[in-house]
Amino acid sequence: MRREGIEGEGLMMLGTWRAICIQRFYPARLCRPLLTVALKEVVKEDPYTLMKEDGIQVCSNMWVQGFKNPMKMMTNVTGFLKRFELWVIAYQKVCADETGEIPLRNAIRKVVLEDLLALRNAVLQSEFKWGSRTEPYIRSPREKFRTKPLSKTKLKLLSLSARAPPFQDRIVQEVLFMILEPIFEPRFTQKSYAFRPGRSAHTVLRVIRSNFGGYVWFLKGDLSTILDEVKAGIVMTCLTKAIRDKKVTDLIKSALRTPAVVEPSDDEKKQKKKKKGKFPKKRVLSENEPKPDPYWLETFFGFAPEEAEKVPSWGHCGVLSPLLANICLNELDHWMEERITEFYCPSSTDVIWNDPTNSGSYNPSWPEFVPTSGREKTRKMDYIRYGGHILVGVRGPRAGAVYIRKKLMEYCEEKYGLNLDKDGFPIEHISRGVLFLDHIICRRVIYPTLRYTGSGGEIVSRKGVGTLLSVTASLERCISQFRKLKFVKGDRDPDPQPCSRMYFATQAHSNLQMNKFLETMAEWFRYADNRKKVIRFCSYIIRGSLAKLYAAKYKLRSRAKVYKAASRNLSRPLKEREGELPEYSELLRMGLIDAIHGINFTLSSLVPTTDYTPFPTNWMPEHERVLQEYIKVLTPKTFKEQRALLKQKGLITPQDYMSMLVWHFKMHGVFADCTPTPETQSKQQKYVTQSGENGQNDEDGCISNKS
Repeated sequence: MRREGIEGEGLMMLGTWRAICIQRFYPARLCRPLLTVALKEVVKEDPYTLMKEDGIQVCSNMWVQGFKNPMKMMTNVTGFLKRFELWVIAYQKVCADETGEIPLRNAIRKVVLEDLLALRNAVLQSEFKWGSRTEPYIRSPREKFRTKPLSKTKLKLLSLSARAPPFQDRIVQEVLFMILEPIFEPRFTQKSYAFRPGRSAHTVLRVIRSNFGGYVWFLKGDLSTILDEVKAGIVMTCLTKAIRDKKVTDLIKSALRTPAVVEPSDDEKKQKKKKKGKFPKKRVLSENEPKPDPYWLETFFGFAPEEAEKVPSWGHCGVLSPLLANICLNELDHWMEERITEFYCPSSTDVIWNDPTNSGSYNPSWPEFVPTSGREKTRKMDYIRYGGHILVGVRGPRAGAVYIRKKLMEYCEEKYGLNLDKDGFPIEHISRGVLFLDHIICRRVIYPTLRYTGSGGEIVSRKGVGTLLSVTASLERCISQFRKLKFVKGDRDPDPQPCSRMYFATQAHSNLQMNKFLETMAEWFRYADNRKKVIRFCSYIIRGSLAKLYAAKYKLRSRAKVYKAASRNLSRPLKEREGELPEYSELLRMGLIDAIHGINFTLSSLVPTTDYTPFPTNWMPEHERVLQEYIKVLTPKTFKEQRALLKQKGLITPQDYMSMLVWHFKMHGVFADCTPTPETQSKQQKYVTQSGENGQNDEDGCISNKS
């Protein structure tokens, strides 16, 4: 009845003549689709009426529901896909990446909202195609509007061009990411740290320092080949274990299977021969476009560790690819947690590691004392994953590490189809050092003095032997990264090279950009034991590179003359000729030049020390902790416990206090202070015990303050 009523209203809107034509000249089985098309033409959704709620509030509710029921099977994900508020937020995020400015929600034009609504409807009606450049539903704000139609040749070149993904594809990717992340983030284990909010490589280093204290054998695995390319069937199998929505799964499957045009690499571009007499045309940047820095951007991304350089990009998934990679590898994390429980075997003679309360899931961060005799030790294992790289620590014989490697290789071949050999999973001893995330995991042998009271009451002092886990920065990796950026030359004795691309920049600008780079390096090696040594080395390389540049620019011939004129930290101004410019102090006072800041960390006392802040045992990111506390507050059990605790301590809530004030005013006509005191509470209890079952009410419980 409801459907017929809607169709009748639509027919009245269309007009009598069109309704009569449709019902007269077409059979009944074809009449309904035509009426539906006609209704779509007339009834158009208003985008402003669809933005009823705040998009941030919608996302927050999704996160709360995801953490409240983490293992719930999601059958109606299309309902989230229909929320137009999420599409507006996705448009704002993509515009911020495209232009560098976030458009306000109220400042978005109605034409753009209508195009965004058309894109949403195309996705819901399965009419959207990934990678379409010729017929976009919505255009980028930086894209120029074409008044003339393109020819067939230009349309073909446009569809086959290897450029950034279309603007509308990135919006759909953001919407899917905002929907899927709250669903799968509570399902992930605490063993994975890459491509997740609130976790970083620093978290991995802190976990290693805290929990990998007594492990002897380390197993490193490289599964980064799965980040390059993966079968769509494997991803969809892992995805459908939590989502049973055909529309969403088909949309992700089409994004995985649609081939993307790959842009050629830099090496392939260099191999192409350049025509003589023709130089690449330089593009003039617009006013709102951010200006690239010659060294800052390259050094920031060039110093990423080897394990973090590779980011997955599957088909047309874009920003959704890292999340899908974690969804696939999450089953490996759960499988490794089961192996950790099976491998654990405590020993009665090992006092430190035999803790039944923690069930072998926590390692002490204090030094482990090694006994002189070869007694039996606790057999234990731990595991951590960062992207496609895994690290397994084993305490026990080497045969245990070989057994774990064999099982791990069999599981990866069966689950992901990866044919890995022993070279891909090397077993290393901690005495030789284990390289992970540009840091070397090793141990230091210490000889502490043990003092204890003997049987006769005498204080006995003797030397003990202990080991302490050490996480140090790798100088070799640091030098190789500098060599990539062409800062140094040579392996054993690295010689700084002049940063020639800074030739046309001012001294103040060059020093400022290099200080940014040094501060980034100091923050990256924050938890390294040799932090001062590494940062001093980086400061030496940067300072020598700038000194060579200034020697060539100002014709001073050597670094020694540059240091003599500009001081050791290059903070004094350099001039090409004597008396050519006024004094630096006068120009600075008039505001005609920028202040020149010296190079940081030229002295060891200026380098910050290593951060040894203790890492909590049951650590979780700040946003997860807030979500858990918020969910706990919403449960009725927590509310009852708080009420009981307030009554036990003789306190009162503000709501009860206001209700008591209003009730006392209605009864007596006077405002009174109804705050319970120990005396009134004792009187109430005494009166209640004396009254028994008479049912009398104690009206003297409030002390009236008549005005």
